[in-house]
Amino acid sequence: MLKTIINKRFRGFLPVVVDVETGGFDSDTDALLEIAAVLLAYSSEAGWHRAETVACHVKPFAGANLEEAALKFNKIDPYHPFRLDLPEDEAMEKVFTAVRDAVQEHNCTRAILVGHNPAFDLAFVKAAATRCRIKKNPFHQFSAFDTAALAGVAYGQTVLQRAVQAAEIDWDPSAAHSAIYDAEKTAELFCNIVNRWDAVN
Repeated sequence: MLKTIINKRFRGFLPVVVDVETGGFDSDTDALLEIAAVLLAYSSEAGWHRAETVACHVKPFAGANLEEAALKFNKIDPYHPFRLDLPEDEAMEKVFTAVRDAVQEHNCTRAILVGHNPAFDLAFVKAAATRCRIKKNPFHQFSAFDTAALAGVAYGQTVLQRAVQAAEIDWDPSAAHSAIYDAEKTAELFCNIVNRWDAVN
Protein backbone atom coordinates (compact mmCIF):
# COMPACT_ATOMS: atom_id res chain seq x y z
CA MET A 1 0.00 0.00 0.00
CA LEU A 2 1.34 3.42 -0.96
CA LYS A 3 2.13 5.38 2.19
CA THR A 4 1.29 9.07 2.12
CA ILE A 5 1.19 11.78 4.78
CA ILE A 6 -2.58 11.40 4.96
CA ASN A 7 -2.66 7.68 5.71
CA LYS A 8 0.48 7.71 7.87
CA ARG A 9 -0.51 10.62 10.12
CA PHE A 10 -3.29 8.85 12.03
CA ARG A 11 -2.20 5.21 11.86
CA GLY A 12 -4.10 4.45 8.68
CA PHE A 13 -7.30 6.21 9.75
CA LEU A 14 -8.79 9.01 7.66
CA PRO A 15 -10.19 11.83 9.82
CA VAL A 16 -13.62 12.98 8.61
CA VAL A 17 -15.37 15.79 10.45
CA VAL A 18 -19.06 15.17 11.12
CA ASP A 19 -21.85 17.22 12.64
CA VAL A 20 -25.49 16.23 13.02
CA GLU A 21 -28.58 18.20 13.94
CA THR A 22 -31.33 16.18 15.55
CA GLY A 23 -34.77 16.19 17.09
CA GLY A 24 -33.44 15.32 20.53
CA PHE A 25 -30.66 13.58 22.43
CA ASP A 26 -31.66 9.91 22.09
CA SER A 27 -30.10 8.41 18.96
CA ASP A 28 -32.46 5.42 19.03
CA THR A 29 -35.74 7.35 19.19
CA ASP A 30 -35.08 10.94 18.06
CA ALA A 31 -34.93 12.08 14.44
CA LEU A 32 -31.72 12.75 12.55
CA LEU A 33 -32.51 15.99 10.70
CA GLU A 34 -29.20 17.14 9.18
CA ILE A 35 -25.83 15.52 8.62
CA ALA A 36 -22.65 17.07 7.23
CA ALA A 37 -19.30 15.38 6.64
CA VAL A 38 -16.20 17.42 5.83
CA LEU A 39 -13.43 15.59 4.01
CA LEU A 40 -9.89 16.80 4.70
CA ALA A 41 -6.84 17.16 2.50
CA TYR A 42 -3.15 17.82 3.01
CA SER A 43 -0.60 19.84 1.08
CA SER A 44 2.93 20.91 1.91
CA GLU A 45 1.91 24.56 1.45
CA ALA A 46 -1.34 24.63 3.45
CA GLY A 47 -0.94 21.62 5.74
CA TRP A 48 -4.22 19.98 6.75
CA HIS A 49 -7.25 21.83 5.39
CA ARG A 50 -10.88 21.47 4.42
CA ALA A 51 -11.68 19.80 1.12
CA GLU A 52 -15.19 18.66 0.13
CA THR A 53 -18.31 18.97 2.29
CA VAL A 54 -21.08 16.42 1.80
CA ALA A 55 -24.35 17.29 3.51
CA CYS A 56 -28.03 16.39 3.54
CA HIS A 57 -31.25 17.49 5.15
CA VAL A 58 -32.87 14.29 6.38
CA LYS A 59 -36.53 13.30 6.58
CA PRO A 60 -37.48 12.10 10.07
CA PHE A 61 -37.73 8.31 10.04
CA ALA A 62 -41.12 6.74 10.59
CA GLY A 63 -42.14 7.09 14.23
CA ALA A 64 -39.23 9.42 15.06
CA ASN A 65 -39.52 11.59 18.15
CA LEU A 66 -39.14 15.36 17.76
CA GLU A 67 -38.50 17.35 20.91
CA GLU A 68 -39.79 20.93 20.78
CA ALA A 69 -36.80 22.22 22.75
CA ALA A 70 -34.36 20.69 20.26
CA LEU A 71 -36.16 22.24 17.28
CA LYS A 72 -36.16 25.64 18.98
CA PHE A 73 -32.42 25.33 19.57
CA ASN A 74 -31.43 24.34 16.03
CA LYS A 75 -34.26 26.32 14.37
CA ILE A 76 -35.17 23.43 12.06
CA ASP A 77 -38.69 22.99 10.73
CA PRO A 78 -38.65 19.30 9.72
CA TYR A 79 -41.71 19.74 7.52
CA HIS A 80 -40.77 22.94 5.71
CA PRO A 81 -41.67 22.46 2.02
CA PHE A 82 -38.32 23.83 0.79
CA ARG A 83 -36.01 21.71 2.97
CA LEU A 84 -35.19 19.42 0.03
CA ASP A 85 -34.65 16.61 2.51
CA LEU A 86 -33.81 13.03 1.64
CA PRO A 87 -35.07 9.81 3.18
CA GLU A 88 -32.67 8.72 5.88
CA ASP A 89 -31.35 5.73 3.92
CA GLU A 90 -30.55 7.88 0.87
CA ALA A 91 -28.90 10.57 2.99
CA MET A 92 -26.72 8.10 4.87
CA GLU A 93 -25.70 6.28 1.70
CA LYS A 94 -24.76 9.59 0.05
CA VAL A 95 -22.50 10.53 2.97
CA PHE A 96 -21.08 7.04 3.43
CA THR A 97 -20.29 6.68 -0.28
CA ALA A 98 -18.27 9.90 -0.25
CA VAL A 99 -16.41 8.79 2.88
CA ARG A 100 -15.71 5.31 1.51
CA ASP A 101 -14.37 6.84 -1.71
CA ALA A 102 -12.05 9.13 0.27
CA VAL A 103 -10.81 6.23 2.40
CA GLN A 104 -9.99 4.29 -0.75
CA GLU A 105 -8.42 7.29 -2.49
CA HIS A 106 -5.97 7.84 0.35
CA ASN A 107 -5.24 4.13 0.94
CA CYS A 108 -6.58 4.34 4.49
CA THR A 109 -8.03 1.44 6.43
CA ARG A 110 -11.08 3.22 7.82
CA ALA A 111 -12.53 6.65 8.54
CA ILE A 112 -12.46 8.03 12.06
CA LEU A 113 -15.11 10.56 13.06
CA VAL A 114 -13.91 13.97 14.20
CA GLY A 115 -16.45 16.00 16.12
CA HIS A 116 -17.01 18.49 18.89
CA ASN A 117 -18.11 16.11 21.66
CA PRO A 118 -18.24 13.35 19.02
CA ALA A 119 -19.94 10.64 21.09
CA PHE A 120 -23.24 12.36 20.26
CA ASP A 121 -22.59 12.51 16.50
CA LEU A 122 -21.19 8.98 16.32
CA ALA A 123 -24.19 7.57 18.19
CA PHE A 124 -26.63 9.12 15.69
CA VAL A 125 -24.54 7.99 12.71
CA LYS A 126 -24.45 4.41 14.02
CA ALA A 127 -28.17 4.38 14.89
CA ALA A 128 -29.10 5.67 11.43
CA ALA A 129 -26.87 3.07 9.78
CA THR A 130 -28.56 0.34 11.81
CA ARG A 131 -32.07 1.58 10.96
CA CYS A 132 -31.14 1.76 7.27
CA ARG A 133 -29.51 -1.70 7.37
CA ILE A 134 -26.26 -0.32 5.99
CA LYS A 135 -23.69 -3.04 6.53
CA LYS A 136 -20.57 -1.11 5.54
CA ASN A 137 -20.40 1.85 7.90
CA PRO A 138 -17.01 3.41 7.00
CA PHE A 139 -16.46 4.94 10.44
CA HIS A 140 -14.64 3.32 13.34
CA GLN A 141 -17.35 2.00 15.63
CA PHE A 142 -16.12 3.44 18.94
CA SER A 143 -13.03 5.61 18.45
CA ALA A 144 -13.28 9.30 17.56
CA PHE A 145 -11.28 12.52 17.74
CA ASP A 146 -12.81 15.11 20.09
CA THR A 147 -12.09 18.74 19.19
CA ALA A 148 -13.53 19.85 22.53
CA ALA A 149 -10.73 17.96 24.30
CA LEU A 150 -8.10 19.02 21.76
CA ALA A 151 -9.13 22.67 21.98
CA GLY A 152 -9.10 22.47 25.76
CA VAL A 153 -5.44 21.46 25.59
CA ALA A 154 -4.48 23.84 22.77
CA TYR A 155 -6.48 26.94 23.73
CA GLY A 156 -8.04 26.40 27.14
CA GLN A 157 -11.49 26.52 25.53
CA THR A 158 -14.00 23.69 25.12
CA VAL A 159 -17.09 25.49 23.74
CA LEU A 160 -16.94 25.39 19.93
CA GLN A 161 -17.51 29.11 19.38
CA ARG A 162 -14.90 30.13 21.96
CA ALA A 163 -12.39 27.57 20.72
CA VAL A 164 -12.82 28.71 17.10
CA GLN A 165 -12.38 32.34 18.10
CA ALA A 166 -9.34 31.50 20.24
CA ALA A 167 -7.83 29.90 17.13
CA GLU A 168 -8.47 33.19 15.29
CA ILE A 169 -10.98 31.59 12.93
CA ASP A 170 -14.01 33.62 11.84
CA TRP A 171 -17.28 32.77 13.60
CA ASP A 172 -20.79 33.91 12.62
CA PRO A 173 -23.25 33.31 15.49
CA SER A 174 -26.21 33.64 13.14
CA ALA A 175 -24.98 30.69 11.07
CA ALA A 176 -24.23 28.37 13.98
CA HIS A 177 -26.22 25.21 14.71
CA SER A 178 -26.52 24.14 11.12
CA ALA A 179 -24.74 20.88 10.39
CA ILE A 180 -22.74 22.34 7.50
CA TYR A 181 -21.53 25.43 9.36
CA ASP A 182 -20.64 23.63 12.58
CA ALA A 183 -18.90 20.79 10.73
CA GLU A 184 -16.83 23.18 8.61
CA LYS A 185 -15.80 25.27 11.62
CA THR A 186 -14.97 22.12 13.56
CA ALA A 187 -12.86 20.99 10.60
CA GLU A 188 -10.98 24.29 10.53
CA LEU A 189 -10.37 24.03 14.27
CA PHE A 190 -9.12 20.44 13.99
CA CYS A 191 -6.78 21.30 11.11
CA ASN A 192 -5.50 24.34 12.98
CA ILE A 193 -4.60 22.25 16.03
CA VAL A 194 -2.98 19.44 14.01
CA ASN A 195 -0.98 21.90 11.91
CA ARG A 196 0.25 23.71 15.02
CA TRP A 197 1.31 20.44 16.60
CA ASP A 198 3.03 19.19 13.46
CA ALA A 199 4.94 22.47 13.09
CA VAL A 200 6.76 21.93 16.37
CA ASN A 201 7.21 18.16 16.24
